[in-house]
Amino acid sequence: MSRAYAIGDVHGQLGKLRQAHALIDEDRRRAGDDRAPVIHLGDLVDRGPDSRGVIQFLVDGLAAGAPWLVLKGNHDRLFARYLADPLWADNHLRDGYDWLHPALGGRQTLASYGVASAETGDPAEAHAETLARVPAAHVAFLKALPLWHRVGQALFVHAGIRPGIAIKAQAEDDLVWIRAPFLDHTGDHGVLVVHGHTTVEAATHYGNRLNLDSGAGYGGPVSAAVIEGRSAWLLTETGRLPIDPVCA
Repeated sequence: MSRAYAIGDVHGQLGKLRQAHALIDEDRRRAGDDRAPVIHLGDLVDRGPDSRGVIQFLVDGLAAGAPWLVLKGNHDRLFARYLADPLWADNHLRDGYDWLHPALGGRQTLASYGVASAETGDPAEAHAETLARVPAAHVAFLKALPLWHRVGQALFVHAGIRPGIAIKAQAEDDLVWIRAPFLDHTGDHGVLVVHGHTTVEAATHYGNRLNLDSGAGYGGPVSAAVIEGRSAWLLTETGRLPIDPVCA
C-alpha cells in the first residue's frame, strides 16, 4: 500500500516545522521506510516569525535530495505575486486588503528578511528593499511551487478542489483558495483529498477529505500525518494516533 507523509500549514513557524519533520523521521525509523514522500501543503509564510527560515529549510532539504514536495498555498502566492508586482491585488481578498494588510501577515514575512521599510508606509521603498533582501533562490522556489500531487489513493492540495472537476482541469484560484463548495461536499472525490487552508482545532478526517491545518498561524501546532491508502494517523511524540473519519 502506498505511504506518504503530509505537513499542514506552517505560517513562518520554523521550530514547529522542524518538530513535524522530527516526528516523521521517527515514524520512518519505526516503519523502516526512508523514501516515502513528505508533502508540505502550502502556506509556508506569513503571520509567524521566521518565514525566511522556513523557506531556507525547505530549499536546503530539497537541494540535499530529501524526498519532499512543497505545494503552493494562497499566502505563498501572495508573497510571490508581491515580489513580481507590488500593486497586484488578489481578487479573493476583501476590498481594501493587500498582502501587507495587518490581517494577512505579510509584514511579518518581510520582517523575517530584515525589510524594515514595510512599516514606514512607503510602498515603493518597501518593495525595493524586499527585492534587495529576498534571495534569488527563494524567488525561484516560490515561482516553481506545484499546485497538487497524488500518491496512490490520496490527492494533496492546499485548499481543496471543486467537486466534479478533473484535477487537471481545476483552476489555480480554487486549489489555493476554495472553501464552501469543497468543504460542504460530502460525496466521494475518487481519492482522499488531503488539504489545509481552513483552520480546524485538530487534524480531522471527514471521510472524503483530511484537513491538516491546525492553526499554526494562530498559535496552534504544525500537524504531521502519515497516509496509507485512505487511512491516516497523526504523528505524536508517543507514536501514531489514528485520525478516524468523523463521517463515512
